[in-house]
Amino acid sequence: MSSGVAVNPECLDTFQELKLGKKLKYIIYAVSNDNTEIVVVKTSESASYDEFLADLPAADCRWAVYDFQFEKDGGGKRNKICFYSWAPDDAKIKAKMLFASSSDALRRALVGIAAEFQGSEHSEVSYESVLDKVSRGN
Repeated sequence: MSSGVAVNPECLDTFQELKLGKKLKYIIYAVSNDNTEIVVVKTSESASYDEFLADLPAADCRWAVYDFQFEKDGGGKRNKICFYSWAPDDAKIKAKMLFASSSDALRRALVGIAAEFQGSEHSEVSYESVLDKVSRGN
């Protein structure tokens, strides 16, 4: 927590809801407006990966957790909980620095992440690239 930004308890509660409840498909997190804590800005039950990508803003940093479901060759459906660090090139430098120094606090607090992704443009977190990484581990 080198930035001094705390993780709001709601972040962990919402993550547990996604992990155990299997109702939520993704959570979007951000630094609060006063730069003191990490907060939940959106949750969704939609399984649309395109909708998830649309919720990653073009000019602002976000973290996200996505319950990624995919078909394993001959092995049925699998789920992997994925953690995303989203820092687009168009984000402000100060925001990116605070984001980078706060990431570790959130990541360590979320137990049960199967894969991590960093992206600055949508092609880096495309469905195909995520599928490639999560399916290799099975």
